[in-house]
Amino acid sequence: MGPEVRALLLLGLLYWAGDCEAQMTWQRLGQQPHRPWAERVADDRQAVESFPLDLTALEGNMESFMEQIQSLAQALYPCASQQPSEDLHLHLLLNKSVTCNDGSPAGYYLKESKGSGRWLIFLEGGWYCFNRDTCELRHSATPHLMSSKDWPRTRIGTGILSSLPEENPHWWNANMVFIPYCSSDVWSGASPKTKKNDYAFMGTLIIQEVVRELLDRGLAGGKVLLLAGSSAGGTGVLLNVDRVAKQLEELGYPAIQVRGLVDSGWFLDNKQYRHTDCVDTLTCAPTEVIRRGIKYWNGLVPEPCRRQFKEGEEWNCFFGYKVYPTVSSPLFVVQWLFDQAQLIVDNAYLTGQPVQEDQRLYVQNLAGELRHTLQNVSASFAPACFSHEVIIRSQWTEVQVNGTSLPQALHCWDRSLHGSHNASKAPLKGCPIHLVDSCPWPHCNPTCPTIRNQFTGQEVNVAQFLRRMGFDVPSVAQ
Repeated sequence: MGPEVRALLLLGLLYWAGDCEAQMTWQRLGQQPHRPWAERVADDRQAVESFPLDLTALEGNMESFMEQIQSLAQALYPCASQQPSEDLHLHLLLNKSVTCNDGSPAGYYLKESKGSGRWLIFLEGGWYCFNRDTCELRHSATPHLMSSKDWPRTRIGTGILSSLPEENPHWWNANMVFIPYCSSDVWSGASPKTKKNDYAFMGTLIIQEVVRELLDRGLAGGKVLLLAGSSAGGTGVLLNVDRVAKQLEELGYPAIQVRGLVDSGWFLDNKQYRHTDCVDTLTCAPTEVIRRGIKYWNGLVPEPCRRQFKEGEEWNCFFGYKVYPTVSSPLFVVQWLFDQAQLIVDNAYLTGQPVQEDQRLYVQNLAGELRHTLQNVSASFAPACFSHEVIIRSQWTEVQVNGTSLPQALHCWDRSLHGSHNASKAPLKGCPIHLVDSCPWPHCNPTCPTIRNQFTGQEVNVAQFLRRMGFDVPSVAQ
């Protein structure tokens, strides 16, 4: 194929992409286009980020160029055939023996994207329970986290699950799967409900059964499966990503590239700021919760990690920096340096009374410990913000580290892994994937999201927040 033909092909596809995106945008607004095509596309290009093409592929690398053309064509196929739906539809598992805590069938929400070879499976978070008392309290307070009986029939995808290109620049056209968290076991359990057990804990079996069903819904022809999760779901990715890769290989689909995206699930097993008895999920030390929980859930951990520890010490594998070196699948870790959930379980939460000097130092040291654990994580995004969870928030594109947003970093990571299972493949020049803030206090990154009290939901003024921490706000501002 000569350079003139390649150029014409590229221009033709870009013309098609522009007109298609313009129509999609107008259809979502419920309006009909009435201005000249060029004017509409120019405006739409400002609001909608188009499918990215690396034009260096024209310079002798024909294989890479054609792969990009193929990916663009796949992305445009749903647009040409039908108006995209933003809804994910509920499917209860056909295998009724794989259940939520209360014995009701587990399930998943799916939005198919015909023609796309990319699949994104998201694991919901939501803490855990670790004995009969805490599980009964959880069931009465948040029944949807233990039962499927009242789940809605549809969900709207947001953040990385959104089908809107302006909200989800690089994954909007993927097949989206949301697995509700109803096992309360950090996605690790393999125990059915019995006469002796009041609750089932089947988190890891739910993931496996969903993957098995998705093979019949198009995953069998997939190229990339990104297993993502937030909070407890993020830890669930660490525990299950290699198991999913092995499952697909054993079922005859070794060509599907399995990767993991861990959001706010990189917890530390550090000493609490203020020790309290382990009576509830919010104040119990993380190590004690997992010690008790793994026995109650019959929790499973990755075999390579389990072999690193003595019998009875498998709980160590629930902590990211300990399990990460044993994971074979490529992983991208997203972690707030001042994670609200970590501070809650450490009894060092910041939005209450004025912060004492030793508490401020504890919080700053915690961020330093997190930075240290991320040093050898090749793909990471760690802003110095006080928050928890990010990837399914609609504003997930706004936070930056060193001028790079999270979607941009994930796209760089995708490109670095293109056509390869190799997690250690060198990053592309000018396309960073290891992004960790170096400034030392909460919200020193100006792109941090609004601070909200996690208990009340009320917005917290940043200046007041820093004063309570004992910082000289004018000096910090300078």
